[in-house]
Amino acid sequence: MNSALKAVKGFFNQVLKVLNIILHFFADNFEITSTKKSKIVGASVGSVLLLTVVFFNAQFTRLVHFSKWFMLIFAIFGSVFIGFYIAYSIKTKLTAFNKVWHFVLFLLMPMVTMTMTECLNNIFIYDMTYVGFFANYVTILIFQFFVFAVCGSFRASLLVVNVLCYGLGLAHCYICQFRGTPFIPMDFFSITTAANVANTYNFTPTHTIIIGTLLFIFIVVLAIKIKTPKYSIITKITSRTFMGTFFTCIVCAFYFTSIFADAGYKPDFWNQNRGYRNYGFVFSFFCNTKYMFMSEPGGYNSDDVEGFVSSTIGEQKDPEPIKPTGNEPNIICIMNESLSDLKVLGDFSTNQDYMPFMRSLTENTVKGNLYVPVIGAGTSNTEFEFLTGHSTAFLPSGSNAYMLYVKNPLASLVSTLEGQGYSSWAFHPYYSTGWDRVPVYKNLGFNSFDFLENLIDRSIFYDYSKNGSNADYLQNLITSYYPDREHMLIRQYVSDSYNYDVIIDNFENRDKSKPYFAFNVTMQNHGGYSTSASNFDECIKITSTQNYYNKANKYLSLVKASDDAFKDLVEYFSQVKEPTVICMFGDHQPNIETGFIASLLGVKSLNNLPTELEQKRHITPFYIWANYDIEEKEIDMLSANYLSSYVLDIADVKLTEYNKYLLKLSETLPVIDTVGYIDSTGTHYKWSSSSPYSQLLSEYEKIQYNNIFDTENKDEGTFFLNGYVMPELIQKEDE
Repeated sequence: MNSALKAVKGFFNQVLKVLNIILHFFADNFEITSTKKSKIVGASVGSVLLLTVVFFNAQFTRLVHFSKWFMLIFAIFGSVFIGFYIAYSIKTKLTAFNKVWHFVLFLLMPMVTMTMTECLNNIFIYDMTYVGFFANYVTILIFQFFVFAVCGSFRASLLVVNVLCYGLGLAHCYICQFRGTPFIPMDFFSITTAANVANTYNFTPTHTIIIGTLLFIFIVVLAIKIKTPKYSIITKITSRTFMGTFFTCIVCAFYFTSIFADAGYKPDFWNQNRGYRNYGFVFSFFCNTKYMFMSEPGGYNSDDVEGFVSSTIGEQKDPEPIKPTGNEPNIICIMNESLSDLKVLGDFSTNQDYMPFMRSLTENTVKGNLYVPVIGAGTSNTEFEFLTGHSTAFLPSGSNAYMLYVKNPLASLVSTLEGQGYSSWAFHPYYSTGWDRVPVYKNLGFNSFDFLENLIDRSIFYDYSKNGSNADYLQNLITSYYPDREHMLIRQYVSDSYNYDVIIDNFENRDKSKPYFAFNVTMQNHGGYSTSASNFDECIKITSTQNYYNKANKYLSLVKASDDAFKDLVEYFSQVKEPTVICMFGDHQPNIETGFIASLLGVKSLNNLPTELEQKRHITPFYIWANYDIEEKEIDMLSANYLSSYVLDIADVKLTEYNKYLLKLSETLPVIDTVGYIDSTGTHYKWSSSSPYSQLLSEYEKIQYNNIFDTENKDEGTFFLNGYVMPELIQKEDE
């Protein structure tokens, strides 16, 4: 017994000796320092961070999983730790250790940065694939290498890279929250559009933003405190040369070769959400920069375009120039913001029907399911597909056609109708800066266009933006300035009802010597579905579930208002004597509660959906109604790139060769969108899969490329009616 006690006692004595040695080692070689200023700053910063965490504690406690308590404790501890870390510094007297430690820290920092960015990406690094982890680490590291090669400073390397990563990561977090899709490099081209609607969203920080921000602040403090050790001249030159060379080699190989792409290091083009989740934010964002600009399709030759078209339609071109017949109907096309019937996802019940009129439309009506290229945002890409007949599936993933590619006069529905003597007018009741629409509409050939600035005095919106984003405040301003416009707004957007009043007024004051064409993009149902307002009747409630979906209820109430307004528009034109065709369709489904969408689809998560279910999320309704006899029809599948050709065909006006080509192509492939394509038998194909339609799709891509990009060799006879030249093209030739 005594021997056992002696053994235990001896063991503890040895432990104490080791601890004593370690303590003496640290005492002799390290020192903890502070100043009065550092203590004040540390206490202040730590207190502010701690109070912030406490103030937003509900962002943690409202979570359903037990880990919320660990995250809250981490946030509290992190706030206190940052305060202490600012107040106190640890210095070492070991020069060699200092040099090695800083170098090791430099190599480890990408993991901390990755943890921060993936927290903002709403995942943690253990959720990523091994490939994703490695790719993010290397991406962050090579940018640290680049900054160090330029300035030779560890501090600058960490600060520059992490400030950039945090800013982009935070933007990605909010963009995903607002529209449901990731932040990609092409979004920089739509900053103005985003700024126009920014005040309609809720920017309250989530638990991931709070934790990510704390990590960022820690990194900044660490970077400020770190000092680059004094290395020899040879070491400095060698290290900076190596890092600069390594960065250059990796970047050149990535952008100018297919080495990385062939090895699988490329964006998940057809599901960016999945790609950002599996491969991380930094790598996925960086990868997308390679594909910002359009490259020529393999085997492209402009001389082949006419042959592709004629072999598909099997007809000869009209030999004589097209002349108006005098029997052309008026055509009104309306792209309704976020209009969709969510029952295409799965059945549910509400306290009343939210689309009673649209569902009832049968007489002189062609209607069906329209497959659009986007979800939750990206309105102008659906607009681009409708007006041009082109598919954004052939453009770089995530790109915006209006912002990037409509830089020259472009054949479209507008030029086809103007070639038959139509007047053309575009109307969007929001800011003209959105999606660069002014120059785009000019290039598409519109005779005239109006925006929100043409409806409301600019001073009203200046006053509104200066005083917050309260919808009732804006309504009061409108009522004060325009007493006769009591029903102009729903929430803070122009209502569909007032929007259609503007169309009717424009129609009544049109040039009656020409057939009338109007294209309208509405605004009423735009995102920001958390907003309530006194001018908004939230009349629809989901009754088939015990869960309360606030955004979904508000959204469906907006759809009901759209249905009522469309009924009034149709009733007006049903009394118009001139033949008139109205096409109305939704641009995309809304970004509402993912739990509700998942429940309709019958899945636990919207991640990694099968192609068939992913396609359902791209369906909106379309209606083509006429105030005269047309053949009634329901079309189960049609993608947005075909719709305008269908409108022309139903209106019985002249078609370009390209319109005829699209109508013929739709018989084989009725759906071509960014998810994949669907053939006439209902078989779904991913873009990554082989299929019997590869040649057909390749020809379509080359025809599209010819119209958009090959301005020197455009096949005018395919895209324009015989004898018609766009006014913009005439002007350019004169210049």
